[in-house]
Amino acid sequence: MKVLVTGATGFTGGHLARHLLGAGHDVAVLVRPPSVARAADLVAAGAEVRAGDLTDAAAVQKAAAGCEVVYHIAATYREAGQGDAAYTRVNVDGTRHLLEAAHRGGARRVVHCSTGGVHGHIEHPPANEDAPLAPGDVYQRTKLEAEQLARSFGQQHGLDVVIARPIGIYGPGDMRFLKMFRGLARGRFPMLGRGDVFYHLTYVTDLARGFQLCGEVPAAAGRTYILAGPEYTTLEELVRLIAAELKVAPPRVHFPVWPVWVAGALCEAVCIPLGIDPPLFRRRVDFYRKSRAFDTSRARAELGYNPSIDLRTGIHQTASWYRDSGLL
Repeated sequence: MKVLVTGATGFTGGHLARHLLGAGHDVAVLVRPPSVARAADLVAAGAEVRAGDLTDAAAVQKAAAGCEVVYHIAATYREAGQGDAAYTRVNVDGTRHLLEAAHRGGARRVVHCSTGGVHGHIEHPPANEDAPLAPGDVYQRTKLEAEQLARSFGQQHGLDVVIARPIGIYGPGDMRFLKMFRGLARGRFPMLGRGDVFYHLTYVTDLARGFQLCGEVPAAAGRTYILAGPEYTTLEELVRLIAAELKVAPPRVHFPVWPVWVAGALCEAVCIPLGIDPPLFRRRVDFYRKSRAFDTSRARAELGYNPSIDLRTGIHQTASWYRDSGLL
């Protein structure tokens, strides 16, 4: 079928576009004009580039024309110096433009990528889709607003909308976890707190398959799914697994969390108004103090979602890519 993928020049969207191409679909990708050159590998693989920005309703309308299923992966993430209005403009208003374009263009379904972060700290792990919602920052708040908008739009206009909440995405090509791998490899990864919070990772190829199921399983219409890996661990155990793969000793010293959290708040207060990326910020400290552990029973039962890459294999493949790319 003809499908549209937004965010295809990013890590997750790129893997999804290539996965759908491999599954035999006719794939178009919405790419911001300044990023068209970055889509060269997708074009070589058979994708059609449709240039446009989510904030441009007319461009989005053209991009969605003729597409049966739209996979909305694009979002603005956390960037220094970016005000709250920028998150609303892309994550909320951009989603509205996409929904309207998909509806007018005759799409039968929109798969909207949200985030497991809308649940915040998991008080009673593992959490399922009905767990309390407690977004902790402007990114998570606007992602929650966007998924609520998508759900409401689908109900009002008779458009199939499926909400996907991915958890801890990693794998070859990911740059977010590089700091952790590199820090451990060089003996410079700080451990804050006791390390007993839970952390849940999802290998990107498993996630791409989950998105495809969200787009194709008829019974998924109107539903929300957590897409996560087959296992979660404590942060302490995750660090040990990565250290073992890198053949280094895990950190022995644990530092207290709260002084570092306060220092992060001060860094943000000084740097962000100046448009400077803070050397330390609270979200990074929250990695050490907020539990992330999820139950994928609904996706398994209703979609046939079956993540196959266990944590050790995923860590090995990710570390191998970092090594081969000269990043470690």
